[in-house]
Amino acid sequence: MPSLKDIKRRITTVEKTQQITSAMRMVAAAKLRRAEEAIAAARPYAVRMRETLEEVSGATSDAQHPLMEPREAVRTAEVVIITSDRGLAGAFNSNSLKHARRVVTDLEADGLQVEVSTIGRKAAEFATRRGFKSVDAREAGNNVGYGQAADVARRLMQRYEAGEVDRVVLVYSEFVSTLTQTPRDVPLLPVAPAEKSDEDAALPYEIEPSAEALLATLVPKAVEVEVFRALLENQAGEHAARMAAMESATRNTEELIERLTLQFNRARQAAITKELVEIVSGAQALE
Repeated sequence: MPSLKDIKRRITTVEKTQQITSAMRMVAAAKLRRAEEAIAAARPYAVRMRETLEEVSGATSDAQHPLMEPREAVRTAEVVIITSDRGLAGAFNSNSLKHARRVVTDLEADGLQVEVSTIGRKAAEFATRRGFKSVDAREAGNNVGYGQAADVARRLMQRYEAGEVDRVVLVYSEFVSTLTQTPRDVPLLPVAPAEKSDEDAALPYEIEPSAEALLATLVPKAVEVEVFRALLENQAGEHAARMAAMESATRNTEELIERLTLQFNRARQAAITKELVEIVSGAQALE
């Protein structure tokens, strides 16, 4: 049975751990509020960008863009895996990585040569362990910026236009709520044009200066916005998952402290009882 000193030392250690987990929970909660505001502002813009692109591409059949032209023979695919740089976020990263593994397996089953690029140290470690062919590795960073997303998108668009890759898929965790983050895979390139309907064909769109000029601006911007949205979704999900994980850890430390305190009180009571018995026995022996 551990001594009173050992139990007291354990209680002190757990209390210090509780202070750390509680502080991490509060920090994650503060970051989550900012991340939620950022993704709430980016989602409508991304949706409207996609709708505008579909309207322009659906209004004319003559205008085309290199990023909207599917390959006749698809041989290579690049999977962009987005995770966080740090752990202590429950199953947040592992769920995304499991989903990414399934995406890669499905693409390979279709006969494609799959290359992987990563954003986030956890994704890079995963690619190294699995032996994937990695073409690019970047850190997610503490604060997602549009410049970071635009840089990633430009690299992907250059590779697609140069014919180095025939398909690009984004894998990230979508922020649904504080308790729910859902792994997703989104086809990024080629940009899928809208399917025309009879109703759309009758709409009197007037495009100035021309559909080609508008697509030349809209398509690259749409790709950049899609990457930016994925990074923001992943950032918000990371903070939410870490907040939930640290809250659970804090509750566990409270329960552990209660058990250790009860064990300490019982051990102290037993020690006091033993001393009293020894005193009474000694007094009786002297009589």
